[in-house]
Amino acid sequence: MNAHSKIPDIALDLNPAPVPEADRNRLMESLGFGKVFTDHMVTIRWTRDGGWQDAKVTARKPLSIDPAAAVLHYAQEIFEGMKAYRNDDGRVLLFRPEENARRFNESARRMAMPEVPEELFIKAVEELVRVDRAWIPSGDASLYLRPFMFATEAFLGVRPSDEYVFCIIASPVGAYFKGGAKAVSVWVETHYTRAANGGTGAAKCGGNYAGSLVAQAEAYKHSCDQVVFLDASEHRWIEELGGMNVFFVMKDGSMVTPPLKGTILPGITRKSILTLARERGITVDERPYSFEEWQSDAKSGRLVEAFACGTAAVLAGIGTVRHADGEFLIGDGQTGALTTSLREELVNIQKGMSNDSHGWSHPVGA
Repeated sequence: MNAHSKIPDIALDLNPAPVPEADRNRLMESLGFGKVFTDHMVTIRWTRDGGWQDAKVTARKPLSIDPAAAVLHYAQEIFEGMKAYRNDDGRVLLFRPEENARRFNESARRMAMPEVPEELFIKAVEELVRVDRAWIPSGDASLYLRPFMFATEAFLGVRPSDEYVFCIIASPVGAYFKGGAKAVSVWVETHYTRAANGGTGAAKCGGNYAGSLVAQAEAYKHSCDQVVFLDASEHRWIEELGGMNVFFVMKDGSMVTPPLKGTILPGITRKSILTLARERGITVDERPYSFEEWQSDAKSGRLVEAFACGTAAVLAGIGTVRHADGEFLIGDGQTGALTTSLREELVNIQKGMSNDSHGWSHPVGA
């Protein structure tokens, strides 16, 4: 085994002054999303000559990088989003972490970055969850985990960096949208696009999200929760929301979702919903679905539900659709029955409350 494939041990350099229990409990009383952080983080370095090294859990603290670090100039950066759940019996569970590890490495390959061995990725996540176990909420809340990697070599030439840092931070979170289970409103963006064929649409890199922010700001101007992007070539076909995949539920019980063709992020929640729906006997058609069809199907009543899905929000019903020429409702504008049912089924698996016949739940020992 060469230096680049060795799995380093993860040293523990614990925070000498963790947040006191009373303060931690107070912070977790009214959780939003991504504003409260745990006591620790994981850092692991990679160099072209030495491979993965210096793996440790340390106190969460600011990162120190050179002002010429490649990430600041050429945006070599990727990330993941995943959650740890506390079961009613006290067990701590991850959901399909191997899928996050695989997608992380798919993003790394697209961005000309080193791959993190799956064993190391999952080991590092587990170690942080164990150390910050007290921060995992119970009930409907969860611990959001953010693994990310960025280029640290100090140079201004345009080429892949020779040095990187892989890091994981954690944040106890509540509902992603303020309304909880209430249906969200979306803005269909017809000018700005998220990704094009041959681009980075299927990679979970920060640049994709940076490019979406101006369209998301436009959505907020129109009192919408999220933006929906159309394809880059024809500005006709539904692709995905700013940070979530999308499904459409028809009156005959079938479902439609845009296909993965390199411009859409391959969501792990999306993949799970496809499995659960098909096990119910639901026909799910992964095919292009146009904005014209969306409007026509909603007007005729052929379309009865639509929902967005992703790690952060799980499943969120779409009630109101606004665009430059007006707006329309989906069904009665409320979260639909199938959306609610699929969400409950998935959440029950994630929290270990129902039989996990797929082996998706990943327990984290003490």
